[in-house]
Amino acid sequence: MRITLLSQHFPPEVGAPQIRLYEVSKELIKRGHQVEVITAFPHHPHGIIPDEYKGKFYQYEEYEGIPVHRSWIYPSPKGAFWRRLVSYFSFTFSAFYSMLKAKKTDVIICTSPPLFLGITGYISAKLKRAKFVFNVADIWPESAVELGILKNEKFIKLAEKLEAFLYEKSWKIATATEGIADYMLKKGKERERVFLLPNGVNTETFKPREKNIDWLQKLDFEGKKVFTFAGRIGYAQGLDSVIKAAKLVEETNPEVRFLFIGDGPEKEELLKLREKIQADNVIFHDSVPVSEMPNIFSITDFSIVSLRNIALFQGARPSKIFPALASGVPVLYCGMGESAKLIEDNGSGIIATPEDEKDIAKKIRHCAKLDEVAYSHLSKNGREFVCREFSWGKIVDDLLENVQELKKGREYE
Repeated sequence: MRITLLSQHFPPEVGAPQIRLYEVSKELIKRGHQVEVITAFPHHPHGIIPDEYKGKFYQYEEYEGIPVHRSWIYPSPKGAFWRRLVSYFSFTFSAFYSMLKAKKTDVIICTSPPLFLGITGYISAKLKRAKFVFNVADIWPESAVELGILKNEKFIKLAEKLEAFLYEKSWKIATATEGIADYMLKKGKERERVFLLPNGVNTETFKPREKNIDWLQKLDFEGKKVFTFAGRIGYAQGLDSVIKAAKLVEETNPEVRFLFIGDGPEKEELLKLREKIQADNVIFHDSVPVSEMPNIFSITDFSIVSLRNIALFQGARPSKIFPALASGVPVLYCGMGESAKLIEDNGSGIIATPEDEKDIAKKIRHCAKLDEVAYSHLSKNGREFVCREFSWGKIVDDLLENVQELKKGREYE
């Protein structure tokens, strides 16, 4: 089968969309399918295009065996919302050139957000006589409105009209979570036209391993209980409550340490909060390459995954859950809804009330005092759960099953 993957983000950038696209591409190519990726020049998260791409509008390359077409984008990591819109639209239009350079294809799978990239995916599918699959990882503009990012009512209405148009015109919709799938059904999409394409994990890269001595010594964590948050440090994560909980725990459990790995718009504020409340058991570290995360998990007792207490997030499945569980590290999930149910139903972690530092502190103390048998049970359950449901092989199996109608020579719409 000939498959084109359209996404604003792709490695060497790091993040959930980038990893998903990379792993799915590699798995499809391994199975003998023709795959091409249409993406922007690397720019996330710092808004800086690397020197090797500067001054260019388009470049073709092979990234670890994956054919990749890259085109220009106006990078904008921070600042006014209109600047981010300019960034979104710059790639929305430049990606058409990459599509012209790409080979014939049977299906175009377009990742949203940004929602506007769906315009490129839909028109390109028409031009190439291909099927258009809209891969929705976040409901937009609803999520931006609920987070207070988007407030202009006229723009919201226009975005909602575009959203409805793209949902209607897509051949199928691939959703990152069950919650998004339910949203599509409420919008009138037929059940057979909606399927899951969730975040997953490479279960060979992420697996239980011996503690990494270098990291233990570097962070002075020998003999400590380690709770790690690794990922984007943004408003949505609600990490101020976790730091306040860490301070409460410091008084009763001096053996516990909290490691925050990553960068993001809220990092400076969290550093100030740590200093203000003197949470000396909290250590911040800059982002590390994905290849280093197995070593981080090797010294971690519990992985912290946190979201704010917003109804929108009840349907979320943070991607950082799966590498931790695959590594045999139970998750302390500070959140509600779909992910909390997955963790509880599969006995792979502990749930705390989001943005409630007292309850988070209570659950941390509970985690810290678990005996070896109880901890091993959580660890084993988590590993088995993700190997069974969220390995990239399983996810690609499901993807191919849902686009296999193309193999039957159906007439293009």
